[in-house]
Order: sequence, then C-alpha cells, then structure tokens
Amino acid sequence: MLLVLGVLNAADLSNYALKRMDVENAAQIGAQAAWKICSDSSMLPATQNCSGLNAAITSAIQSTSLGSSVSLASGYPTEGYYCVNSLGTLQSVGSLANKPADCSAVGSANTSPGDYIHVQVTYSYRPLFAISVMGASGVKSISMMTWMRLG
Repeated sequence: MLLVLGVLNAADLSNYALKRMDVENAAQIGAQAAWKICSDSSMLPATQNCSGLNAAITSAIQSTSLGSSVSLASGYPTEGYYCVNSLGTLQSVGSLANKPADCSAVGSANTSPGDYIHVQVTYSYRPLFAISVMGASGVKSISMMTWMRLG
C-alpha cells in the first residue's frame, strides 16, 4: 500500500511539474507575441498604442498544449520603463506617462531606460489523485509571469 501511495504521489508531482513548465512556457510565448506585433517604436507604449495586444497575447498563450485552460491574468499585461540596476535586476524608473531620459536613478546615466511588458498567465490545476500530496495541499491554480523588453 505504501508503494502504491508513493507511486501515486510521484505521478502527481511529475504532472504538476510538467503543468508548471507549460504555464511558464505560455507566459513566455505571450510576451513574445506582444513583442512580435508591438515592438515598432510607433506602437510604444504598447498597452496604449498597439491595438490587438491582448488578443494576440491570449491567442499565443492558448496555442500551447494547455489550450483554453490557460488565461491572461486579470490586470495584465502591464508596461513601464525599467533599467537594470547594479545587482542585475530590473528596477522601475518611470511610468508610461513619464519616460525618464536615462537610467541615472539606478546609477547608469549613460543608459536609456527600456520599455518592458509584463505578462502573467493563470492555469486552473486539478491534481490527478485526491489522496496525493498535491491533492491534499489544495493547489488550485498555477500562475507564472515573464518580462520582455519591447523597445
């Protein structure tokens, strides 16, 4: 009985890991779709000037193996001006209404801020077995996010 329970847990955890990777892939594909149709400088900021942005992202994320089970999270995509700080992480330096001239706010006055889009997707997860660790843990959804520089 313990062996069966161990095998069921292994199968369920493997399924969760696979779905999590699929959701991450969907988020990346959604950001790539935004870049593909909205990276032209005349369309930036994309959330304001690129018609069809949400439709393109939704179509892209649902073209994955998850199909229509994955969706664009509420309130996304978001967009803003970011610079890479001394630690190598993105740091917000301005809103869409106020683009800074450079990245001096993060100590890099010779660098221009980038227009980044932030995509988050959500997938309703259902464990394979109710008696497994994943079933007992109550995990109901998987959300993943990604960033992509548009300009």
